[in-house]
Amino acid sequence: MDLDKQTIAMKAIEAGIIKDPQWLDRLDDTVPLWVILDIALKLKDQLDPPNKPFD
Repeated sequence: MDLDKQTIAMKAIEAGIIKDPQWLDRLDDTVPLWVILDIALKLKDQLDPPNKPFD
């Protein structure tokens, strides 16, 4: 398995985006599109909260 994929998955688990640590064993498996969209939206909300002031 690629080290980059494992690092990203570990950060996603630490951030609480992925709640199942067994995903580390299945990073190369295909997943439904809704899972990817859910992860992307949660990550976007963490990086750029909607109620954060601009200044």
